[in-house]
Amino acid sequence: MRAVFLDFGSVTRGDMDRSTLERAISPWHFYNDTTPEQVVERIKEAEVIVSNKMLLDRTVLLSASHLKLICIAATGYNNVDLAAAAERNIPVCNVRGYATNSVVQHVFMLMLNLSRRFVEYQQLVKNGGWQKSTYFCPLEFGITELSGKTLGIIGYGELGKAVADIAKAFGMQLLIAEHKGMPARPGRSTFDEVMRQADFITLHCPLSEDTRNLISQREFALMKPTAYLINTARGGLVNEADLLHSLSSGRIAGAATDVLLKEPPVDGNILLTYPQPNLIVTPHIAWASRESRQRVLDQVAENIQNFFQNKPFSQIKDALISPDTHN
Repeated sequence: MRAVFLDFGSVTRGDMDRSTLERAISPWHFYNDTTPEQVVERIKEAEVIVSNKMLLDRTVLLSASHLKLICIAATGYNNVDLAAAAERNIPVCNVRGYATNSVVQHVFMLMLNLSRRFVEYQQLVKNGGWQKSTYFCPLEFGITELSGKTLGIIGYGELGKAVADIAKAFGMQLLIAEHKGMPARPGRSTFDEVMRQADFITLHCPLSEDTRNLISQREFALMKPTAYLINTARGGLVNEADLLHSLSSGRIAGAATDVLLKEPPVDGNILLTYPQPNLIVTPHIAWASRESRQRVLDQVAENIQNFFQNKPFSQIKDALISPDTHN
């Protein structure tokens, strides 16, 4: 049996234990990176393909005559032509819930950095401002607490609920957003009400045609001028030009994003040139703790093992739009 991991470098920096994979099937061919031109050659003898983000379209899948199983090393599976896989009766499986702790911690790291004005105070120290201060604690930048603030959560799946649990520990008030344009169910608030009332808004919903540009000029106009937006979900949820305008005009207090519309931003991005510290950009790493990445590999191995032992595994059956909000 032959298994191929096409983009192993996307989940490891040399710190991952591959033993669960190797126990599940062998031999393996691990490629750190694969170009589109290399895919067909590398999978032509494979019975199992593992991919994180490598595109597996109809042409590619038809070329793999020995293929029995496709494993996505992520939750999102929009890089696989599910219809083509189904025509050949090839199951496609993903991994789920592996990054919850990592993403939630990243959300609060961003919130705390903004509310505690970490970037400004760190720069002040580096520039000698503390050393020159008349007082033992310089108060140039206003610090606020999370306690007592209202957190608006848009997307109340596993990640949204986990964020809510930690927010309660910080003493925050919660508003759970209903789907945009819909009346609020019990326990939820209308989308617009959340935009108006929240001190922090955090996004945990999938990217689809319904949620593309979910937050744009209209939504920024509803927000408090003291409010912050946190996005660890998908770049396309937020209109980047409208975000930039809202930040530069003082329409909102700040924002933090772990995701951009195009990743990596090889052609640049307007948010990357914004010079003020009230915008924090991190390079899609919310999910990427060492523990989270190990869970990815272990769940892939479990899927492979269960498939060949005719046990239940995490098979994708219907949707073609990625539900993934972390990797």
